[in-house]
Amino acid sequence: MDRLDALRVFVAVAERLSFTLAARDMRISATAASRAIADLEAGLGVALLRRTTRSVGLTAEGAAYLQRCRGILAELDEADRSLRGEDAEPRGVLIITAPVLFGRMHVTPVVSDLIRAHPTLDVELTLTDRIVRLVEEGVDVAVRIADLADSALHAVRVSETRRVLVASPDYLAERGTPRTLSDLRDHQQIVFDAFAPNGEWRFGSSRSVVRCEPRLLTNSADVAVAAALEGLGIARVLCYQVAAHVAAGRLVHVLAPLDPEPAPVSLVFQANRRRSPNVRAFIEAMQARFRTDVPGAQVRDATAAA
Repeated sequence: MDRLDALRVFVAVAERLSFTLAARDMRISATAASRAIADLEAGLGVALLRRTTRSVGLTAEGAAYLQRCRGILAELDEADRSLRGEDAEPRGVLIITAPVLFGRMHVTPVVSDLIRAHPTLDVELTLTDRIVRLVEEGVDVAVRIADLADSALHAVRVSETRRVLVASPDYLAERGTPRTLSDLRDHQQIVFDAFAPNGEWRFGSSRSVVRCEPRLLTNSADVAVAAALEGLGIARVLCYQVAAHVAAGRLVHVLAPLDPEPAPVSLVFQANRRRSPNVRAFIEAMQARFRTDVPGAQVRDATAAA
């Protein structure tokens, strides 16, 4: 197996964390995949993968090498597409991750449209509320709802959203409507842990703090919203997650003047994926959705370091 094919095998094994699955994707035997990695490691003089009887993982050197390999292979694939006149046509596999509710509401419809529009494009969509590491987990584009730290990644901001406090009318009728932040201490709190770092809720430009003492702590936005609808307490969620419930009167937005500044909704990707037809098609489709299909959404087109 030549060096270029060995690099492709390495990337496949690193992304799948499995010689068997990578070999299946590459249409070679698991023995050939293992031999290719062994030869690559021997030539480099370092171990790229940690192997046990049950798992495969990247070494520190392997993680660094993986990022460089992806960049090299992406550039080569782009050059091939350019020579074949395929620059504008998405094809192959696009790997996306997004928060669960946002993904169901806004990413899934875009993915469906892309698949219908591009017969040679396949999509792997993972919905999770944890922060996914793009390089280590082989993701092309991630949706992030937060102010972004400086990194080697790039981002396109497509919208923004706010964290809000909501409760059911029945709960407020029974317990009273809070008028100040200090009133929250007398209420049952439903805490979605992604929005309560260090167990605190922060409010407004002054960053006033309320210490959370939750009756319900969950890692699921779905559960937090459902608990608020059932009258279990006051929940803090993102406004898009409850907009329909507030509009219908099933939930009430409380302490609205103290909402914090909006958080950006960004599409984050590696710099070497910036010119990928797959990534470009997804970004353009998401921008179009927030221009036309999402009331009140603000689309920002500038690309900046994330």
